[in-house]
Amino acid sequence: MASRSGAVAGAVAPPEVKANGWKALADLFSLVMRSNAPGLRWRVTLALVFTFAGKFLGVIAPLLLGKAVNALSAGQGAAVQVGLTFAALAGGWALIRFIAAVAPQARDAVFTPVAQAAQTRAAVETFAHALSLSIDFHQTKRTGSLSRVIDRGARSMDFLLRGLVFNIAPTAVELVMAAIVLAKAYDWRFALTAVVTVVIYGVVTFAISDWRIGHRRVMNEADAEAAGRAVDALLNYETVKAFGAEERAVGGYDAALTAYGAANIKATNSLTLLNSVQSAVMSLGLGVMAILAGGEAAAGRIGPGDVTAAVLILVNLYGPLNILGFAYREIRQSFIDMEAMLDLRRAQPDVADAADAVDLPPPADRRGGAVAFEGVSFRHGARSEGLQAVTFAALPGTTVAIVGPSGAGKTTLVRLALRMIDPQAGRVTLDGHDLKALKQASLRRAVALVPQDVALFNDTLMANIAFARPDASEVDVWAAAEAAELGEFIRNLPEGMETKVGERGLKLSGGERQRVGIARALLADPRVLILDEATSALDSRTEAAIQATLRKARAGRTTLVVAHRLSTIADADEIIVLRRGKVVERGAHAALLEAGGEYAALWRRQTREKPVEAGAVVD
Repeated sequence: MASRSGAVAGAVAPPEVKANGWKALADLFSLVMRSNAPGLRWRVTLALVFTFAGKFLGVIAPLLLGKAVNALSAGQGAAVQVGLTFAALAGGWALIRFIAAVAPQARDAVFTPVAQAAQTRAAVETFAHALSLSIDFHQTKRTGSLSRVIDRGARSMDFLLRGLVFNIAPTAVELVMAAIVLAKAYDWRFALTAVVTVVIYGVVTFAISDWRIGHRRVMNEADAEAAGRAVDALLNYETVKAFGAEERAVGGYDAALTAYGAANIKATNSLTLLNSVQSAVMSLGLGVMAILAGGEAAAGRIGPGDVTAAVLILVNLYGPLNILGFAYREIRQSFIDMEAMLDLRRAQPDVADAADAVDLPPPADRRGGAVAFEGVSFRHGARSEGLQAVTFAALPGTTVAIVGPSGAGKTTLVRLALRMIDPQAGRVTLDGHDLKALKQASLRRAVALVPQDVALFNDTLMANIAFARPDASEVDVWAAAEAAELGEFIRNLPEGMETKVGERGLKLSGGERQRVGIARALLADPRVLILDEATSALDSRTEAAIQATLRKARAGRTTLVVAHRLSTIADADEIIVLRRGKVVERGAHAALLEAGGEYAALWRRQTREKPVEAGAVVD
C-alpha cells in the first residue's frame, strides 16, 4: 500500500498556522546541532553515509544479478566454469542486496540517539519558554492545546529528520543514480521510462494527497472536538453531576464522534483511490520497462539477465515510493506542527528579566520587606477600567488590607506585587528596588502568595507543602503544617504526608486545600506574605484558629491582605479601599468607620446581614 491512514488523530494544527519550510529546516538543523547528543557529528556523518551507500548499492545489486543470469545462459560449453561464475555473481548480488537492506537499520541505530536528544531538547526548551510567558498569555490559551503544541512540535522533528533527510531526499538521489546506470548500461529509453514513471507517480500522489488533506483536517478537528468535550466533562465532573447534565455531555461527545466517523470514511475512501492510482502508474511503468528490455534482448543487444536487472532497478525505486503519499502528507503536517511550536517559542513574555537585572539584596533585618506602589496604573485589554494612579506603601512588618467591590482592581494589585504583570505607568518597589530591575527568581523567593483558590499538584501532601522550598527538611514541613492547623488532619490519614491529593487537590476539601496553601507559604518564609482571601473556604472555628496563626506568621514580615470579610482585617495597620481602580479611602478600621464612607457602608452591610458566620461576599 502506498499510504497509511493511521496518522495521529488530532495532529493538524489550526489552519491559520503557515509553515515556512526553509525556516523550519534551518531551525531543525539548529536544534540538532545543539542537542548535545553523544557523538553528534560522527553520528550524523555516519548516518548519511549509511543512507546514501544503501541507495547506491540498491541500484548496483540488480546489475550483478543480471550479469549472473547472462553468464548462466551464455556458458553452454563449460558448465563448471559457468556455474562458478554464476554462483560468484549471484553471491555478490545477495551480499550487496543484504548490505543495502541493512544500511537503513544501521543508520537508525547510529542516528536514533541524535534524533531523541534533539526531540528532548526541543520539548524542554519549548516547555521552559511556555512557563516563562506571562499570565495573560496562559489565560487566553487552552492548557491541553498548549501541551499538544509542544508534544506535536517535538515529535514532528523526528519525522522530518527520518522522512525528509533520510527518505525523500535520498530517494531523489537514488532516482538520479538509477537513471544514469540505466542510460550507461543499457539505453537512454530505459532511463527515460524510470524517470517518467517516478515523476507521474509523484505528481499523482501529491495531487491526491493535497485533496485528501482537507478530509484529514476535518477528521482531526472532529477528533480534537471530541477529545476536548470529553476532557472538559471529566474535569468538570462535579458540575456535570450537579446539574444532571450527563446526557448533554454524552450527546455533545457523540455528535463530535459522529462527525469524526463521517470524515474518517471519506479519508479512507480517498486513501483507497490513492493506492489504486499509484499501483496503476507503477504497474504501467514496470510493463513498459519489461517490454523495452524484452525487445532489446530479442535483438541480441542485451542478455536475458539484463531484462531482470532493468525491472529490478525500477522495483527497488518502488519501495521508497510506496510510502510517498504518507510521507508527503506527514512531512507537510510535521512542518505545520513544528511551525506551531516555533510560533510558541517566538512569543515574547510581557514580563521578563532585564539584561541588567540583579538579585534582590538580603534584608537588613527580620522586620519584613517594604512594598510601595507609586502612581501605578494598569488596564487589561478586556476591561473598560483599570487601576488609575494607585499610590500606597506597606512598611516593614505592617499589615495592609485591600478591600473593595468586584472589579475594583484588588487581584491586579496582587499580580503587580508578584510581578506577574508590569504596570503600564508608575512603579512597584520592594525595599526601594523597582521590581523591573530585579531578577524574578529572587523576587519570588521573597514574596509568597496564598490564593483564594489553592491549586495543588497531583502529588503527595509532603511534595505540595515542600514545593515552596524543595530543600526543606521533613521537620520543617511538619512545622509549617502544624502552623497551618493541618497536623492533626494529616496524622489521621492512613498514608499521612504521603497521601496523594488528586488532580488540582480535588481529593481535599476547599478548606483543607487552603490550609495546605498556607503551610506552603509559611514554609517559604517570605519577607512579604500576600493573602488573597486565604481563609474564605474555612469554617468559623478553623478560620479563627488560622487567623491566630496568621497573626503570628505576620511577625517578621510584611503582609498584604485582600479581604472580602471585613471582620478578618479589622486589626490591619492600614486598610486601602478601592473602587473602579482608584483608592477612595485609606486608614485604620476605627477611623474608616468613623468617617462613614465607602468602608463604613460595606461594614454595615456585612454586619446587618450577619456575614461573619455566613461568610457574605462583597467582592
